[in-house]
Amino acid sequence: MNLEEIDYLQKVQKYMMTMRPVFQPHALFSDETANYVEPMEPMPGETVTIRFRAGLNNVDSVFLISGSRKLLMDYEKTEGRFDYYTVKVEMTEEIFRYYFEVCAGKISCFYNKRGVSRDLQEYYSFAIAPGFRTPDWAKGAVMYQIYTDRFYNGDPTNDVEDREYYYIGDGSSRVRDWYKYPEFMGIREFYGGDLQGVLDKMDYLEDLGVEVIYFNPIFVSPSNHKYDIQDYDSVDPHLGKIVNDGGECLAPWDNDNTHATKYIKRVTDPENLKASNELLAHLVEEAHKRGMKVILDGVFNHCGSFNKWLDRERIYENQPGYEKGAYVSADSPYRSFFKFNNEHSWPYNPYYDGWWGHETLPKLNFENSPKLVEYIMNIGRKWVSPPYNVDGWRLDVAADLGFSNEYNHKFWKEFRKNVKEANPDAIILAEHYGEARSWLQGDEWDTVMNYDAFMEPLTWFLTGMEKHSDEFRGNLLGNHESFMGAMSHHMSSFMAPSLQVSMNELSNHDHSRFLTRTNHRVGRVAQLGYRAAEEQVNVAVMREAVTVQMTWPGAPTLYYGDEAGLCGFTDPDNRRTYPWGRENKELIDFHREMIRIHKKYPVLSHGSLKFLYGEHNVIAYGRFDMKERVIVAFHNGQGDKTFMLPVWQVGVCSGHSLKRVMLTGDWGYTTEPQEYQAEGGELTLTLPTTSAIVLVEMVPEEEKEEKTEQ
Repeated sequence: MNLEEIDYLQKVQKYMMTMRPVFQPHALFSDETANYVEPMEPMPGETVTIRFRAGLNNVDSVFLISGSRKLLMDYEKTEGRFDYYTVKVEMTEEIFRYYFEVCAGKISCFYNKRGVSRDLQEYYSFAIAPGFRTPDWAKGAVMYQIYTDRFYNGDPTNDVEDREYYYIGDGSSRVRDWYKYPEFMGIREFYGGDLQGVLDKMDYLEDLGVEVIYFNPIFVSPSNHKYDIQDYDSVDPHLGKIVNDGGECLAPWDNDNTHATKYIKRVTDPENLKASNELLAHLVEEAHKRGMKVILDGVFNHCGSFNKWLDRERIYENQPGYEKGAYVSADSPYRSFFKFNNEHSWPYNPYYDGWWGHETLPKLNFENSPKLVEYIMNIGRKWVSPPYNVDGWRLDVAADLGFSNEYNHKFWKEFRKNVKEANPDAIILAEHYGEARSWLQGDEWDTVMNYDAFMEPLTWFLTGMEKHSDEFRGNLLGNHESFMGAMSHHMSSFMAPSLQVSMNELSNHDHSRFLTRTNHRVGRVAQLGYRAAEEQVNVAVMREAVTVQMTWPGAPTLYYGDEAGLCGFTDPDNRRTYPWGRENKELIDFHREMIRIHKKYPVLSHGSLKFLYGEHNVIAYGRFDMKERVIVAFHNGQGDKTFMLPVWQVGVCSGHSLKRVMLTGDWGYTTEPQEYQAEGGELTLTLPTTSAIVLVEMVPEEEKEEKTEQ
């Protein structure tokens, strides 16, 4: 090349630089989904292609940075307004953490999970854990949580009787009015809901679109909530089957459970336990036939004072096949399962550690009992294996297990290993409040009940209420900056396999019903009364929340009855019975339609997420991949609101229309299709009062065929 040619090329390059568009930071994008990490769930030794998106002809270079490594990414292709860059990285056994550096002329910036930044923030780095995968069936799956006693009574012969036994200051009671409000301290009142009731309503669940049933605890225990487990090996016959009955209930003056012969017969008779376990196996089999999965609640941090290992109530002491409990005898084989104090007074006043000091919830002493650890590992394997074939565990207060954080992590690593060996496709999701990053490194939990990155930010934005209805904060109601900041910050704790299966709930058994939060009444049922939970609620806000729930990354999870308009303050009022015959049928239909939309568009389960717009009371975002684009916007204020969305940022092509598939407002909702046109990659949208909209890009058939071939 001579000097004249070199001079010419330099002039061309200088001219091209002047023609480059203004730097477009909003065009920059990458995440951990399969769109940008291929394969998304690699094994050690596998080569992964990592992709980055930038504006067309808008950057000079893109680097992937991981620790001391700085890799120049190669130009891959151009599609629409974007250039794509890739780099290949071979995985090791270690978690691969990375972020990007983008250079455009004199501009240099970093890109991580929170987007563009001038300052390096390695805390928000992307991460890939080789060997970590979550079940494909759980990614974006529609879950349905059932508090069994309150769902449906399918078998009255197994109902708990009045004073069948004595627990925490009173006898058990059988509620004969299905619609009665739960008593304030009514943990020993039973409405009769059971597994047969779930089987009887399986058609309803299937028609609704449910893909996973999550049961609150169903093992033998004396309370209706059953977080005080009595026998981990057996489904409670009061929820299952009672084939051998007999004995007597307690007299009005008798508070000694050694005389509760009817209860003892029911929960210790081998035939009752066998029949109840078989009923669960049958239910799981029926669910599987319908394409549904089943998750059980694992309460392993503590058990109950009725537990056969402790036997404080002397339920098992004289029953054949049961050894002495640790409360009954210092020589019990289960002595090491609990941490006892004041041993000098043994056996007259043995005192054991209880969870949060509750004597009815003795904490399990795993550190000092290899036998207990082995037992619980066997339980973890048992229920996900034949003949039960349950599809996973939800772990109660999982971060509390053990007496140290170090042991907690050790236990859950071992638990994961056991469960996944028994059933590689089983899910392990944990109840957890606060930062969960250390448990979500691919070797312990698969995911969590998503409070921080879903329930709480959405509740604050739409209602201004704390999730127990204990507080109202007007500064968070409609605060788009708080919503977007909280969501992006807390979502950064998840790797993609965890985020796509996270349990996204609006309500559950521990918090007030979401519909009740819409009335802004601060307090609990003991102070406000039952009716206050139902007064001045806003169903339109509920529909907004469901729209987000069904279009947000993760597994949308309905708490039984939410879809039917059930209200209630926090525990125990949130555990009202499903209102069969009194349902809000329009709200059920709305849930059914949103579930249909969620399942129709795979991008809502597996696609990327990008915020497009935010102002007070208004949020808009896109879900997108290389084939589909869905736009979601919601307006939580009064009157019409007009704003402009840069839909080009999620790849909506010029000339493509957007089809409305859902619009909900204070007047109701409609699925009547309507077309919207994006001009120059921007969409002007007007939303009415308390509304949400879902739009889907309409791709011409010839383009669909072209993408399929590619």
